[in-house]
Amino acid sequence: MSVLVLDVGTSSIRAAVVRPDGRVDAVHQRAALPDTPFPGLVEIDAAAMAATALELAHASLAEGGPVDAVGVTNQRASTIVWDRATGEPVAPGLGWQDLRTVGTCLELQAEGMRLPPNASATKLAALLDQVDPDRSRDLCFGTVDTWIVWHLTGGAVHVTDRSNAGMTALLTMDGAGWSDEVLDRLRIPIGVLPTVVPSTAVVAPATALPGSPPVAGIAGDQQASLIGQSCVRPGLGKATFGTGAMVDVCLAEQPTCGLRGGSGSFQIAAWEDADGITWGIEAVMLAAGSNVEWLRDDLGLISSAAESAEVAARCEDTGGVVYVPALLGLGAPYWDHGARAALLGLTRGSGRPEIVRAVLEGVAHRGADLVEAAEADGGVALGSVRIDGGMSRNEVFVQALADAAQRPVEVSPVAEATTLGAGYLAGLAVGTWSGWDDVASAWAPAATVEPQRVLDRERWAEAVRRARGWIPELSALDL
Repeated sequence: MSVLVLDVGTSSIRAAVVRPDGRVDAVHQRAALPDTPFPGLVEIDAAAMAATALELAHASLAEGGPVDAVGVTNQRASTIVWDRATGEPVAPGLGWQDLRTVGTCLELQAEGMRLPPNASATKLAALLDQVDPDRSRDLCFGTVDTWIVWHLTGGAVHVTDRSNAGMTALLTMDGAGWSDEVLDRLRIPIGVLPTVVPSTAVVAPATALPGSPPVAGIAGDQQASLIGQSCVRPGLGKATFGTGAMVDVCLAEQPTCGLRGGSGSFQIAAWEDADGITWGIEAVMLAAGSNVEWLRDDLGLISSAAESAEVAARCEDTGGVVYVPALLGLGAPYWDHGARAALLGLTRGSGRPEIVRAVLEGVAHRGADLVEAAEADGGVALGSVRIDGGMSRNEVFVQALADAAQRPVEVSPVAEATTLGAGYLAGLAVGTWSGWDDVASAWAPAATVEPQRVLDRERWAEAVRRARGWIPELSALDL
C-alpha cells in the first residue's frame, strides 16, 4: 500500500512515492522559486504551482505505479485567493516571507492584537482589500495545502488541516476554530475560509490522478518533518537545516507559553488525528543554508555547498574566528530584526578554511540556541536531536552541531523528511501503517554523531551581542 506525496516547498516542488517500508521512490522534482518584484515582497504564481505539482504527480505515478493514498506537505502561511466558480487566482499569491503587511501588524499591535507579518491573516486581508474591497465576491482563501488539494480533487473540496490552519494567525489559540475577533477586525468573511480537517484522514478522491486515490494526509512542512523523523512521542525533537532552520519538539500537552514564549519559540499544532490535536513547540532561525550559499555565490570561497565541508576540514578549528549568521536578522531566542551578520576575530593568519569553518560553526551555534529555546519554552529536555535538510549531509556541520549542543545528533536517512512525514499521515489513514507506534519504531538514523569537543558558547554569546542592534530602527520592532 504505497502513498504518493506532493511536497510543495518555498523553492521547489517534489512528488514521490513512499513505500510501506519507508523507502522514498520515483522522486520527481523541479525548482519553483517565488518572485520578488521589490525588496520585502514575495509573490507566487499559484496557477503555475498547481500545474507543476500535478505534472510531477503524474510522472511519479507513471514511474512508481499505483498508490492507495495521497499526502500533501507544504510551505506554511503562504496565501492564495481564487474565484470559487472559475478556480482562477484573483491576484498573485503572497509567500510566507512577504513583508508588505508589517505596517498593518504594527497598527494591530498598538491595539493589543499581535499578528506576525509572516502569517496569513494580514496577507489575506491585504489581498481582499485589493480585489474585493466591499467583500461581495465569492472567493476562496487557502494556504498552499488548500490550493493543491483543491486541484487534486477537481475543486470538490476546500479544506486545510490543523497544522496549517495554526500558522495562519486566524485560528483560536486552543485550535478549536477560526477566531471571530481576528476575522471581524480584518473584515475577513468566514465564507472564504476552508474547512479544517484532521491531518490524517480520508478527505476526498484525487480525481485529477489516475485511479483517483484518496487525499488522506495533510501537514505543514515542519510538522511533516517532525513526523518523518518519528518524533511522535512527547519529548522528541528534530531540527531541519535548509535555507533557514527550525527546531520542533513534540509535547504531551498544549504549551503554556502562548503565541511566543519567553525564549522566542512558538506553539504549533503538530498534527490532528481522531484523538485530537498533538501540540508542539517551534524555534526558528532565519538564515541557515543561505550562509553557505553566500560563501558560494557572493564570496566565491567555495564552488558548491558540498565543498564547504571539504574546505572546513582543512583546519582543526577556526583560529578564534567567530561568525554570527544574521544575514536576515536573528530569530529565537533573540528576535532582533536589526541584527546583521558579523565575522569577528580575524587575523593575518585567518584563511579560507578558517572562514568557511567559522560559518558552519556559526550555524551550529544558532542550532544550539534553537534547541535551548525550544527546551525552555516547551519545558522539556532533549537527550538527542534528530536532523534533516540539506545541511544534514555536511559532516563538518553535523559534528559542530553536536559539539555546540553537547548532545548526540541523529541524522535522518532521508534528507527531506517532509516527504516521509506526509506519507506516514496518508498511510495511517488507509492502513499502510497501523498506528503511531509503527511510525515511532521506524526511526533508523543514517548516523549518530557524538560530541567530540566543547565549542566556546561564552565567546559565541559575546559575538551575538556585538551583532545585535546594527540597524536600531529594525531592532526596535517586536513583531
